[in-house]
Amino acid sequence: MDPIRVAAVRYMNTLPLIEGLEQVEGVSFELSAPARIADLVRAGDVDIGLISVVALARPGEPLTALPVGMIGCAGETYTVRLYSKIPLDRVTRVHADADSHTSVVLARLVLHLSNGTTPDTTPFNSSDLAGASERDWPETLLLIGDKVVSTPPPAGVYEHELDLGEAWHAATGRGFVYAVWACRTADAEPDAPRRRAIELAAALLDRQRLHNATRIDAIVRASAPARGWPIDTARRYLNELLRYQFNDDARADAQTFLDQAHAAKLLPKATLRTLDAWRPAAAPG
Repeated sequence: MDPIRVAAVRYMNTLPLIEGLEQVEGVSFELSAPARIADLVRAGDVDIGLISVVALARPGEPLTALPVGMIGCAGETYTVRLYSKIPLDRVTRVHADADSHTSVVLARLVLHLSNGTTPDTTPFNSSDLAGASERDWPETLLLIGDKVVSTPPPAGVYEHELDLGEAWHAATGRGFVYAVWACRTADAEPDAPRRRAIELAAALLDRQRLHNATRIDAIVRASAPARGWPIDTARRYLNELLRYQFNDDARADAQTFLDQAHAAKLLPKATLRTLDAWRPAAAPG
């Protein structure tokens, strides 16, 4: 059987899912830009990708989530943050880090739920402002990922700051799911030629997630300094804040987001598809 082609991004928050996949027999692993992964899966260029949840609601080839790993939170996220020079109920435009489509929709939805406003967004790359003065930073900024820790806005630029995972939990009482492993729905059908290969890949991905959960400290020590993360901060981030098991509660969290985003006219109506006929082993403990 040909290797299963898997695509993901390599950020601090993805390491518990992907660390070591390059050495897993039967997996061909590649890195890609976040915005491209869903398109690679839909085109059949890869079999499985770590896909932003909003991609599951976008038009095109239907995608099916695999219950073998996700990036989510039960409250505070830490690395998905909204910064503003003005009170958040006055925000009409967000300059948005374009690395995560899901975080952009979440920012607009959180402000809609809390303030009744739905701000416009403008793509923004914070690296363009390295060394810039305070006045050059946009009025309101969405920043995600490693940059929140390694290259945050200078102290004093923003008076108001909001952790979007925490704000979502406060508004809805639910956790949040940012990304999931997913494949083409056509490949997940019971009689699909690739179904058995997808099941095998799902088992391998789940096994790697469970293995990595036992060695988070080693992953942190090996990866955090080079990414500009203090080790203690990275350890708390991966061990305490983020969630990686895609269970029934996480599925409900993701569907709640899709439903709320549709109600706010931010996404098309979508029902989350999952590979329910195959269930992974439970996490130890």
